[in-house]
Amino acid sequence: MIARRRIALLLGAVAVAAVATALVLPMLDRTIDEITLPLRHEDIIRQQAADKGLDPALIAGVIYAESKFTDATSHAGAKGLMQITPTTAEEIARLSGATAFELDDLSDPDINIRYGAFYLRHLMDRYKGNLVLTLAAYNGGPGNVDRWLAEGRTRVRDIPFPETREYVKRVIDARGAYLREYPDELGL
Repeated sequence: MIARRRIALLLGAVAVAAVATALVLPMLDRTIDEITLPLRHEDIIRQQAADKGLDPALIAGVIYAESKFTDATSHAGAKGLMQITPTTAEEIARLSGATAFELDDLSDPDINIRYGAFYLRHLMDRYKGNLVLTLAAYNGGPGNVDRWLAEGRTRVRDIPFPETREYVKRVIDARGAYLREYPDELGL
């Protein structure tokens, strides 16, 4: 009789553990994704992607590579989620016709993503849709990319700056991960 009770309790515990695992595992999987591949400001990303004709996963990939979705200022003075330098921000303001821009505005996720998406679109147009050149210019500057093009360097492995070469790979990898992990959130 005691043995049957122990077996019944054991089977009950196994059943409860199985149900709990079935309920908790999907939430745990999502939590791990959020830690390893965070996504914030999806509404702004979707809106800016639509306005600028960009892939929302690309914008998310750039934000991930630049700041992992954390508002920060780099040692070079780049600000916000998309890590825009003051010089680049002033150029974006000039190109976009902004009239009331201030550098502190780059801490606002809406403005930062708007400016970063504008600049990505500008670079995509400049480099005729070539993603590698666009990302290399976003990280290493268009002057460097123009010089590399004049030297015949057009592939990731041809980029002479290791940091920029790794950055391009990181963004492309992150873009693919966002396409797989967050299609609904990014409106894909």
